[in-house]
Amino acid sequence: MIQYSKLQHKKVLVLGLAKSGVAAAELLHQLGAFVTVNDSKPFDENPQAQQLLQKGITVICGRHPEDLLDEGFELIVKNPGIPYTNPIIEDALKREIPVITEVELAYLVSEAPIIGITGTNGKTTTTTLIYDMLKNANRHPLIAGNIGTVACGVAAEATAENVIVTELSSFQLMGTIEFKPKIAILTNLYDAHLDYHGTFEQYAEAKFGITKNQDETDWLIFNAEQEIVKKYASRSKAKKVPFNASGRTEHGISADNTTIYWQGEPYLSRVNIALPGKHNLENILAALAACIIYGCDKSPLEEVLKTFTGVRHRTQFVREWNGRKFYNDSKATNCLATKVALEAFNQPIVLLAGGLDRGHSFEELRESMKNVKAVVAFGGTGERFIEFAKSCGIEKTILAKNVEDAVSLSIPLSEIGDIILLSPACASWDQYKSFEVRGDLFIQEVMNL
Repeated sequence: MIQYSKLQHKKVLVLGLAKSGVAAAELLHQLGAFVTVNDSKPFDENPQAQQLLQKGITVICGRHPEDLLDEGFELIVKNPGIPYTNPIIEDALKREIPVITEVELAYLVSEAPIIGITGTNGKTTTTTLIYDMLKNANRHPLIAGNIGTVACGVAAEATAENVIVTELSSFQLMGTIEFKPKIAILTNLYDAHLDYHGTFEQYAEAKFGITKNQDETDWLIFNAEQEIVKKYASRSKAKKVPFNASGRTEHGISADNTTIYWQGEPYLSRVNIALPGKHNLENILAALAACIIYGCDKSPLEEVLKTFTGVRHRTQFVREWNGRKFYNDSKATNCLATKVALEAFNQPIVLLAGGLDRGHSFEELRESMKNVKAVVAFGGTGERFIEFAKSCGIEKTILAKNVEDAVSLSIPLSEIGDIILLSPACASWDQYKSFEVRGDLFIQEVMNL
C-alpha cells in the first residue's frame, strides 16, 4: 500500500456503513485521518459501528444530526447508494466539501495497476473473465469493486506484483476525482438507474468517469457497435481499442461467426468457446483485449474460454441431463435481460419465467420468443406471462407454484437437444428474498433430477 500522506490529520466523515463504509473508515484511520462515522442504524444494533469505536474511530449512530457538518470536515466518503439529494450531501456540496466514494481511496493507495470495468450490462461477466484469464496467466490478479469485495480494502493489501480487476458502478464512479485505471472498459450504455441520476445523460456522464482522467499512457476498451459509447469514447485521451462482435474489423478486437481477430488478424477460433450468446461474445472480446494489452500469452486465455460457462445466475450453464441443457439466468429481473438471454440460443427453448408483478408489459420480449416452444410460468406475473406466451403463438404453457415446481414441470415439455432456461423477466421478491436465492433453488432442483 502507498502511504498516502495528504489525508493525515484531516477531518473526514464516512457517511453510511455497510462493507464499503467500514473498509473506508479503517483505511482512513490507518492513514492518519481523524475519522467520524455516521450511520442511521442505532449503535446497539450496529456491530460494525461498535467494531470501529473499539479502534478509536468516532461513531454517531441512529440519526443524522442537522449540524453534523459544523464539525469542520474536509472530506466526505459516502456509501455509493446514498443519493446526491441526501441533505447532508447537498449541504456538503454547498460548502464545497469534496464528496468521494471508497473507489477513489483505492486508487490513491494502490501499488497495483487497476483494470476498471463499467457499463450497463456485462460488467460482472467481463470482470470475472479477466480475473480468471490473468490468474491462469500467472499475473497475480485481485478482484474488487461492485462484484462484492471492497476496492479500498483490496488496494490496501495489494503489491506492485498484483493487478486489481475492479467492477465499477455509476454510483461509485460519480464519487471519483483523481481515479485513473491503467485499462478501462466501457461495455455498453442503456437507460438505467434514472431514479438516482435523473437523466440518461447524467448516468452516462457518471460512467464516463472511468476514463475522464486517463491519458495517452492508458487504454480504453469500448463497444464500437453503440454510437453513444463511441461518442463518449471519442472524448477520452487514452489509447482506444474498439470491440465489435458483428464482423471482422481492421482495428481493435472483433469477431465473425468462426474467428476472433486482433487488429484485423486471426487470433483464435470460436469453436471451443463455452459461453453462448452475442452479448457474452462482447464480454469475451473486451476481456481478451484487456489481457492482450496486459501482455498475456494466448494459450492461458484460450484455456479459460474453453471452460468458462458464465457467472452464477447470469446465463449460467448448470448441467446437461438426458440431452437437455439447463441454464440459470435468475439475474434477469427485467425484460431486456431476458431478451438478451433468449437471443443467445438457436435451439428450442423451454422458458421458465415470472415473479414480482410491477404491472410492466412483456411486449419487449415478443420478437425474441421465436425459439420458445413452451413456457412454465410462476409467481405474481405467472398468469399474465402465460397469456403473453399464448399471444406469441406458444401453445404449451403451464402455471407452476414456484421455481422449484417449474423444473419438474418443464421436463415433459422438452425433448433431447432443447434448452431449459430460467430467465424470469421479473424481480424475485414476491416469493424469494433475492434473485440469488431463486437461482440457487433452481440449481438445486436441476441437480436433483
